[in-house]
Amino acid sequence: MDSTTGDEGQPTWWVACLCAAWCGVCREWLPAFTEQARAHPEMRFAWVDVEDEDETMGEVDIETFPTLLIARGDEVLYLAPIPPFATQFTRLVARLRAQPRPDPGVPPEADALLARLRTDVLPRTLV
Repeated sequence: MDSTTGDEGQPTWWVACLCAAWCGVCREWLPAFTEQARAHPEMRFAWVDVEDEDETMGEVDIETFPTLLIARGDEVLYLAPIPPFATQFTRLVARLRAQPRPDPGVPPEADALLARLRTDVLPRTLV
C-alpha cells in the first residue's frame, strides 16, 4: 500500500482545506470540517494554512477562503472555494465520487500541488 491507495487497494481520497489563520470564516469552518473528517473515515482530511506552507503552494494562489482540494489517488478532482456548510460539502463529495473525471476548471497545476502537499504537508496536518 502506498499513499495513493488505501487498505483494499482503492484510491485514497484526500480532502485538504486550504485556509489562513487570520481568516474568521476558516476558523468558524474548522469544527464542521473536523466533524466531516469523523463522518468520512475512509478519506484523509488535512487543514493547511497556505501562508505557513507558502513554498509548498508554489504558483497556486488561493484568493477565496476556505478553498478545498479534493483528490482521488493522485488526481485532483476539485480545487475551488466552497461555502463553509456541511450540506454543501456532503453534496460535493457525493458528486465527486460518482464522476470519473476532475471538475472542469481544475487548474493544470493542481496535481503537482497535491504531490507537494502529500510529500511536505499532509502527513503532519491530518485532522
